[in-house]
Amino acid sequence: MRLKLPQARPYIEFITLLPLVIPAIVIVFGYIRLYNTSSWLPLTGTPMGTNILLMMGYATLSLPYMYRAVDTGLRTIDVATLTEAAQSLGAGWITILARVILPNVLVAILSGAFLTFAIVIGEFTMAALLNRPAFGPYMQLLGANRAYEPPALAAIAFVITWACMGLIQLVTRFSKHTRAQN
Repeated sequence: MRLKLPQARPYIEFITLLPLVIPAIVIVFGYIRLYNTSSWLPLTGTPMGTNILLMMGYATLSLPYMYRAVDTGLRTIDVATLTEAAQSLGAGWITILARVILPNVLVAILSGAFLTFAIVIGEFTMAALLNRPAFGPYMQLLGANRAYEPPALAAIAFVITWACMGLIQLVTRFSKHTRAQN
């Protein structure tokens, strides 16, 4: 989009912001209605199909965060100049993406991935309505029967999220150090 269709940016931003406006319950009911057992693609009839729906739902929910993270990473580099330089040296599009663009936006991609992880680990609505085992419904089920385990699980999830943020910091530091040596 940044190189070939810069005029499409407002439309893509609008589409990526829709999951923030549309509640998760509406998204999951839309998926259930669209992919129920009497539709053209019956995904709710099998556990594998329901898992695919859950993954699609999580991808939809994480779209704004992942897009913003990667877009911010791409804004920090001059994609057009790097692409032209790589093409002038004879690189193809796969080489340009894998060896030029990706290393420069790796930290942004990891940031988006960890934001997605934090969203998915705390999401309850989709997994509960699709009747799939996930962390949110498990904590709710555990909280209905026990008093001390849910806060312990919440603390563990909090520590895991902070460890992911620390990992982003380490990767950022390592990435800057590696670029400074080259």
